[in-house]
Amino acid sequence: MNLNDLYETRPFEEGDGGFIEEKIAEETAAVMPPEDGMEIDEIMEKLARDGWEKESFNGAWLYAEKGAIIAKGAVGFCDPQNSQPVKEDTIFQLASVTKQFTAAAVMLLVRDGLIHLEDDITSYFPQIPYKGVTLRHLLTHTSGIPDYFDDEDWLIDLWKKENRVPENDVIPRFLCEAKVKPYFAPGEDFAYSNTGYNLLASVIEQASGETFEDFLKKRLFEPAGMTSTGVYHTRRDGVPFDNYAQATVLEDDGYVRDVDSEDCGDVTAFDGLNGDDYVYTNIFDMFAWENALRDCRVLTFEEQRIMYTPARLNNGEDYRNEDDGSYGFGWGITNDPQLGLIVNHSGGMPGVHTWFERFVDADRMLVILCNREEQDARAHRGVFEGMRDAARGREPQAVQSIEDIAVRNPDTTSWNGFCGKYEHPEDADFIIDEVYRRDDDLYARAIDDDGDELEFRLYPLAENEFGRKGGFLKVKFSEDSLIVGDTTFRKLS
Repeated sequence: MNLNDLYETRPFEEGDGGFIEEKIAEETAAVMPPEDGMEIDEIMEKLARDGWEKESFNGAWLYAEKGAIIAKGAVGFCDPQNSQPVKEDTIFQLASVTKQFTAAAVMLLVRDGLIHLEDDITSYFPQIPYKGVTLRHLLTHTSGIPDYFDDEDWLIDLWKKENRVPENDVIPRFLCEAKVKPYFAPGEDFAYSNTGYNLLASVIEQASGETFEDFLKKRLFEPAGMTSTGVYHTRRDGVPFDNYAQATVLEDDGYVRDVDSEDCGDVTAFDGLNGDDYVYTNIFDMFAWENALRDCRVLTFEEQRIMYTPARLNNGEDYRNEDDGSYGFGWGITNDPQLGLIVNHSGGMPGVHTWFERFVDADRMLVILCNREEQDARAHRGVFEGMRDAARGREPQAVQSIEDIAVRNPDTTSWNGFCGKYEHPEDADFIIDEVYRRDDDLYARAIDDDGDELEFRLYPLAENEFGRKGGFLKVKFSEDSLIVGDTTFRKLS
């Protein structure tokens, strides 16, 4: 399985592992049953507990308003053996929520006059074959520089060949040797690139004369009062602290550490990099970070305003995604009609899902940290979206698994007609190879974009419509064919 499919997986946005997924909002339309006198802390507790019971949420959360904690809690375990409970002060890996700290460090060096946003990266890395890319482009993912996960085998092979975990100094080498073409000319478009943030971390080290780890500690974490936060490489160096939430993934219907997983064990190859990941923290330190930002103790109001400004493309227009959101310096940006400016970021790695958002105008914040891969994607999404709704003053939907929404006692008389082998369309990233019966249930065998096979049960959602537990994929059967997303698979037998 391609690790690119597991990293940077965003709850509610990009699906699970390269599969052609479809958000099915109507499936989770049931509103959480109201309970008299239920406050937001009770609502979030119920969401998390429901997710835990459905084996789809394991972690900690905190919600605050006007600098005061309103709701917080923790459920689940730090390890696959369920021996160490997650506590409210448990330390989690942030994954890409790290990027806001990298961007903040850049802003401090701009303040110091040591670097400038319009600096060309070739002034720091003359060997890199990408002309015209500035630090601003890297911050806003408008550089066109490819994400190293697009060619992750290069780093994995280096790790195994040289028997060392690669660090940021290999990124320029990667860009030169892998000879990956840029996505587009600098400033022409937006494409998420972890590589850009690796380069920014190296710029921070060049300009400051300090390690990335030390610079963030001295200039960000200590001034913000983040006493349990640091940049660590737990797979490379071991765990330097107690009460650590181990990234845990599903394998053969059980839980294992990410490094022990057959599919995800290569995660170690990336554990020496900086800038895009590897800040570790807890919910209380993220609350401290929120207060440091709202009080302008680390970054000035004007510096934050610059970071929350949408990326401007070469055509003079601000970048906008399909949901009318944008991206600034390490922050996703949205504007809510009632709540005003909201900035946020998600994080995803095998077994790790994180979310942090600031309601800048409404003076609220929400952080959710999760360290275990979910059994059911819908229930997992229900917890995250439910907490986000609650933070926005909206009534959350109930946390539902696919078993909750599947048709009870379905009419199976037509199911045998769905069974058989299906063609492989040339333009399909994800292939349904075969559908078959097992123990009165319907199953599918699929082939992902790496050529790996997997099988999963198909749960009936309507007469000829089925879903799967591990994601939001929807399969619709018609005469002699099935449809996944926009792709039609013709039946061969």
